[in-house]
Amino acid sequence: METQDHLKPLNFETEETLKPLSFDFQNDTKEDFVPIAKTISNDIKNKESNFVFFFGTAESGKSVILSSMLYYLRSYAGVLRPKLGTPNSKEANVLLSDFFENIRQGVLPNRTTRDQVTRLDLVFEPNNKSKRVVPIDLTFLETSGENHNDIRRGGNYHSSIETFLNANIPLTFIIVTSYESAYKDDSLINEFLDELERKGKNLKSVNAILVISKWDKSGRMDVESAEALDSFISDHLPMTSQRIDTYGLSKTYYTVGSVQNATGSERISLLNLSTAEVLSKWLYRSIVGYDLDYEGTFWERLKFSFTN
Repeated sequence: METQDHLKPLNFETEETLKPLSFDFQNDTKEDFVPIAKTISNDIKNKESNFVFFFGTAESGKSVILSSMLYYLRSYAGVLRPKLGTPNSKEANVLLSDFFENIRQGVLPNRTTRDQVTRLDLVFEPNNKSKRVVPIDLTFLETSGENHNDIRRGGNYHSSIETFLNANIPLTFIIVTSYESAYKDDSLINEFLDELERKGKNLKSVNAILVISKWDKSGRMDVESAEALDSFISDHLPMTSQRIDTYGLSKTYYTVGSVQNATGSERISLLNLSTAEVLSKWLYRSIVGYDLDYEGTFWERLKFSFTN
């Protein structure tokens, strides 16, 4: 997978919240007044983070990708914990526990609830001791695939999603489609990219990656070559392929391993975290500018050689 050396986070413009007007109802007046209600603020609390937004239709694999990425980061790359002081710290603890317990038992995550954004505010502390491989705040955002269908033919997102897309926050987009349904999602992915353009986001500088999930359905756990992945995207997602190539966006494939259908439900029979590692490292590098396994400066390497 090719990655860009410099992927800049987006900064979005937001309108100022209207200030409420005050009225004195004790004084008699000949005019009729209707008090103006205070405008509900759409400002997002706790903006100091790196927000990661998942896009994909129902059953495309967004929740599986999220849970396996978190499992890789926590089990092999460092410490991953809920960020203190955020509104959903307790909820994040519950979600993380469910993710980690389920994936070790081969249980796939539940589908996301419609009209609701699942938000996970986390702190990731890499086990790499180089001073350039720094801890980062990560806020993962996921919503139901049904909600993404709302933008078809010029439709609008639910307000819970619009709040994040319109906010002045650094956003990374993970655009997910599956090996089996990619051809069905080509038009919708382009409508989503059009929506980002309408919101003033320059796709030439957007931090985004296209992920072909459920690659194991192809009969392989990997791709034969980079050209094979390019060919699949070009054949099944011709419009998306043009956007990806024109704007120089990243692309990859994804699998969690062998998935079997037993008693009417799918379960993981053999967990494979190789693609979770690739996507996690791409995400970290795109935010920090250094590889998660960066070996350090000369002096750091010299120091590590004495301490190890």
